[in-house]
Amino acid sequence: QVQLVESGGGLVQAGGPLRLSCAASGRTSTRNVMGWFRQAPGKEREFVAAISWGGGTTDYADSVKGRFTISRDNAKNTVYLQMNSLKPEDTAVYYCAADSRPFNILTRHRGLYDYWGQGTQVTVSS
Repeated sequence: QVQLVESGGGLVQAGGPLRLSCAASGRTSTRNVMGWFRQAPGKEREFVAAISWGGGTTDYADSVKGRFTISRDNAKNTVYLQMNSLKPEDTAVYYCAADSRPFNILTRHRGLYDYWGQGTQVTVSS
C-alpha cells in the first residue's frame, strides 16, 4: 500500500502562485508514475499533470501548460505542483495519484492510477 498526503492548498488571488506537495509513504517506490488531478464542483475529476519515474518526462493538460510545473524529489518521496498565473477556473480540489504499473509511461487516464490522496482545496479569487 502507498499512502499519499497532499498539502499546500489554500486561497489565492488570481494571477498569484501556489505550490502543492504530495508526500508518499508506505510501500513507496521511485518507480511510480505520479500524477495530479483536480475536481471542481459538479465536474468530473480531470487530469492536470504527470511525471515519469526519474522526472525527466512530463505531461500537462492544455489548460495548465505554461503555467503549472510538476516535479519530484525521489529522495524525499515527494511530488510537487508549482502553479503560477492562477485563474478562477483553476479552483478545485487537487489530488495526487500514483500509477504502480511497471511501465514508465505517462497516462492521463485516472482509472490507471491506483493510489490517491485525500485532496487539497485550491480556491482562486478574482
